[in-house]
Amino acid sequence: MKTSATINNSLILLAIFFAMFLMCLTSGCNKDKPLQNELQGYVEGEFVYVAAPSAGRLQAMYVQKGKQVAAGEPLFELDNVQEKGLRDETGQRLAQLRSQLADVRKGKRPTEIGSTTAQLNLARAALQFSEQELKRLEKLLLEKVVSSQEVERLRSLRDQDRQRVAQLEADLGTATLGARSDQIAAAESSAKAMEAVLARNEWDLLQKRQTAPTSGVVFDTLYRIGEWVAAGRPAVVLLPPGNVKVRIFVPQFKLSGIHQGEVVQVAVDGAPAPLVGTIRFISPQAEYTPPVIYSRENSQKLVYLVEIGFEPAEAAQLHPGQPVTVRLGSLK
Repeated sequence: MKTSATINNSLILLAIFFAMFLMCLTSGCNKDKPLQNELQGYVEGEFVYVAAPSAGRLQAMYVQKGKQVAAGEPLFELDNVQEKGLRDETGQRLAQLRSQLADVRKGKRPTEIGSTTAQLNLARAALQFSEQELKRLEKLLLEKVVSSQEVERLRSLRDQDRQRVAQLEADLGTATLGARSDQIAAAESSAKAMEAVLARNEWDLLQKRQTAPTSGVVFDTLYRIGEWVAAGRPAVVLLPPGNVKVRIFVPQFKLSGIHQGEVVQVAVDGAPAPLVGTIRFISPQAEYTPPVIYSRENSQKLVYLVEIGFEPAEAAQLHPGQPVTVRLGSLK
């Protein structure tokens, strides 16, 4: 027969076992502990916010959430009636200035040159006649048939005809030339200034239609067709594959076991195999364990932020905010 002392000892042992079982349940003894070289982290994306530099009403949205776009593919377009009007007006003014420049570079019109030539021929004929008359009167003056005053009057007329011929010859030479160099330079400057204005108007018009600056996935569209988009406010959010990364926090005592450029494995729930990433950044500054990975065991430990990058094909399988498990082979 068992004594009362034996029964009491058995009850005490049973109570101790039951208490240990309850402690194990409350402390999570039934959960698998992570391996020493595994750290928990999360996926983060650096987004590209595409905006137009000028305001306008959203006229067209060419993409939707989740669509993969290539660099240069159209994203959205704002109304551009005002920009088109300014562009067309500037184009007409530039055409006018170019026509004026071409005009000042040329001489007078053929009809104007013909008129000047005809006047020159008449002046030459008049000069020839006055010279012949002057010679005839000078002979008559020697014979004292005419007075000296009449000869002087005809000599003065001959000199006037000579000046008239010289004037028309100069006018004809000028008619075949263009404008003066300073006038041509001024016209050229006006045309170049208007070309710069036209280029600016063309740029303003092009900015109303935004294209993808890089390839990636459309993470979000922030406006609907018909809504007013303020200048500089993004309308489409892109996530390029190269901007997807994983963040982990490495304890201080394990920091010496990793280095930049190290290849690591990243396990994602539901993925058939771990993804391969590369450590691209190790923070030089320590910080306390962030709340997202808070636990009693490491709440007072210093950690260092480490960022892991991926090739585009592997980055496409990750989503911002997704929890992951990083296996660092060099950590012990």
